[in-house]
Amino acid sequence: MMEYDVIVVGGGHAGCEAAMAAANLGSRTLLISMDMTKFGAMSCNPAIGGIAKGQIVREVDALGGYMGLVTDASSLQFRMLNKSKGPAMWSPRAQCDKILYTQIWREILLNHSKLNIYQDSVEKFVFENGKIAGVQTVTGAIFKSQAVILTAGTFLSGKMFIGQTSFIGGRIGEPSSEGLTEQLIRMGVKTARMKTGTPPRIDINSVNVDALAKQWGDDEPERFSFLNIPSAIQKSGEQMPCYIVHTNTKVHDILRTGFDRSPLFTGLIKGIGPRYCPSIEDKLRTFSDKDSHPLFLEPEGRNNTEYYLQGFSSSLPLEVQVEAMHHIEGLENARIFRPAYAVEYDFFDPTQLKANLELKDIPGLFFAGQINGTTGYEEAAGQGIMAGINAHLHVQGKEPFILSRDESYIGVLIDDLITKGVDEPYRMFTSRAEYRILLRGDNADFRLTPKSYELGLATKERYDICMRKYEKVEDVVKTFESTYIKPEKINPVLQERGGALLEGRKKASDLLIRPEVSIGDLLPFVPCGTEEKEVLQSAEIAIKYAGYIDRERRIADKIHKLEDLKIPDNFDFSKVESLSIECRLKLAKYKPTTIAQASRISGVSPADISVLLVYFGR
Repeated sequence: MMEYDVIVVGGGHAGCEAAMAAANLGSRTLLISMDMTKFGAMSCNPAIGGIAKGQIVREVDALGGYMGLVTDASSLQFRMLNKSKGPAMWSPRAQCDKILYTQIWREILLNHSKLNIYQDSVEKFVFENGKIAGVQTVTGAIFKSQAVILTAGTFLSGKMFIGQTSFIGGRIGEPSSEGLTEQLIRMGVKTARMKTGTPPRIDINSVNVDALAKQWGDDEPERFSFLNIPSAIQKSGEQMPCYIVHTNTKVHDILRTGFDRSPLFTGLIKGIGPRYCPSIEDKLRTFSDKDSHPLFLEPEGRNNTEYYLQGFSSSLPLEVQVEAMHHIEGLENARIFRPAYAVEYDFFDPTQLKANLELKDIPGLFFAGQINGTTGYEEAAGQGIMAGINAHLHVQGKEPFILSRDESYIGVLIDDLITKGVDEPYRMFTSRAEYRILLRGDNADFRLTPKSYELGLATKERYDICMRKYEKVEDVVKTFESTYIKPEKINPVLQERGGALLEGRKKASDLLIRPEVSIGDLLPFVPCGTEEKEVLQSAEIAIKYAGYIDRERRIADKIHKLEDLKIPDNFDFSKVESLSIECRLKLAKYKPTTIAQASRISGVSPADISVLLVYFGR
């Protein structure tokens, strides 16, 4: 029998971040994975980031996590999405070499002195006096610990579907994990089933790429990590293109011939699927008036002919998939390496968790990733690093580390999960955050690195880089606020941009507020002393959106007063008769710990919150 401080079960994106966080904080950590060659495996699309997801990756990096660093080191293409909109909507996304991505993760994990790896499958939790005490594997090995983090992804009772054929597994060619769900159900933990899917993988050598439109990355690609380490793209100067293809009415007709054998429509699949990433058959049923849907061929590696057909997830029979695909322009002779398939798996109602991702009724047991009802590598990583931090703090007997909704998208994600629960796979969007202008990707380091450094996770190097950056940002802002520009200098620029001309000199900061003016337009007239893109970008946002930022900050500060109003543990809401019946039922079910959390529960009205404030003498 071997003893550790923290045990992490599962080596996906959540598990890798959890294990490294706990180990970096000083806990003796064990990571148990069924396959040591699949750490951080990209089971679905070979990309990291996207709308709101990219902000989460930046937050993980700012806390001292690794997803951003590993992405940068394995990137094939980088794009900043939504640059035509305001900075709250800018979202970084990178295509990755998925084999290199897992290799880099393996190297990081295997070379940490506080972290051990064990290849096996966990079949049972070990409990002592109602608390977690360790795990037992299928080979009979028992490992003891005071904290266990379960990050099993899609592997808990996983079952895959291709047409009428179904087979056990968490990922094609890999076994599922059995026993843990049944044990937790016996202990009163609520569970249900979810479904996800993946498209076919295609040999690019069999595709007529000359017939396809190319989609390239940014001319000046950025990186995810705030550390001053150039990405693989920045080092090589080379990016790989994606290709855009489209379905057509013939493709749709062929796909519909397989609907009577689709497990989605025949009832074989009972799990809830992702609304925001539907299968191709779901698209045809939901958008029956559409004659065409865009698809994207995405590279899976620099020295790899395997491409991912984004947008063509399916559980239809193999022959239907192939025939339909062959009627897409450019894919007439395409060969597939792997068919599309659906996978159904167990997840647990996340309202059973505390804000530190620990089960309310089982001390020391933490959940992170898809088993909490989320979808996406990024959402998993965000939960993973928080679970790793809090498992370490639990072992040390310290207060949990909680991020609020105005501090991070990770805070929004976890609060949504534990407060509202899920009725479909949860995917992060910028619209889920009330304070989007505060939670930008460019300032994740400013928001989170000082907190993480104080905690002991972020390194001194990372903290110093952050502080130097924002000293420079502050200097640039002050320079713009104290520098006046004469009309004869700036009017030619304003005329070219279609803006109103000046009659007298004006502060550079006032000019930068104009929507048609960028910081690059004004740099020739402002001696700001730096050419660093990240510094200038953050300074421009701070000046141009100062009014919006200040307004959101004031609103957030008001809400914080409710966050500070605690509700006693196990409080009996039924005795507050002034509350509506629906409110009492909802509060008894979700057991909020603060007045603010109670206010975010569906069915709890502003009048109910007023009653609670009066009841608790506030």
